[in-house]
Amino acid sequence: MNILETIKGRTSYRGAYKNIAVPREDLVKIMEAGLSAPSGCNMQTTSLIAVDNADLMRKLLRVIKPCAARTAPAMICVLTKKIIAYRDRCFYIQDYSAAIENMLLAAVALGYESCWYEGHVTDADKIGRKMADILGVPDDYELVCFLPLGQAAEPLNYVNKKPFGERAWFNGFKGE
Repeated sequence: MNILETIKGRTSYRGAYKNIAVPREDLVKIMEAGLSAPSGCNMQTTSLIAVDNADLMRKLLRVIKPCAARTAPAMICVLTKKIIAYRDRCFYIQDYSAAIENMLLAAVALGYESCWYEGHVTDADKIGRKMADILGVPDDYELVCFLPLGQAAEPLNYVNKKPFGERAWFNGFKGE
């Protein structure tokens, strides 16, 4: 699959997963794709933990509310450190966002589906910290997202995107 087909073929998958393990070599490829993403001032604020142990997956999934990805055979947890990169600027959000997108695309290219779960992980109920504690993550890191990984057991649902001309222009806002 070429990169443009992969980009257009990616969707947020929230369905059930097949009970088929994700080989470690594929998890490594997906994580390498994430770690290859650009990083503001090369501060490399993003770190990753792949989870493929069934018992550990169950422990992590128990703390995720609302429940998500219950049947995923693996997940990648995305960690960040807030490091000042330039003057008073920290680019950790951009760093981990680029890493996540690279991993989502790599997953699709390797035949897997996933979804970017961040919102309720970083809410006031501290689900990300609960997950981080289970994984032994030090306090100076924040677990900001998890990506379930596996083969889809259900049909993919694609959302309709607005037409190109409604969101992209040349030479000015709503230009040519």
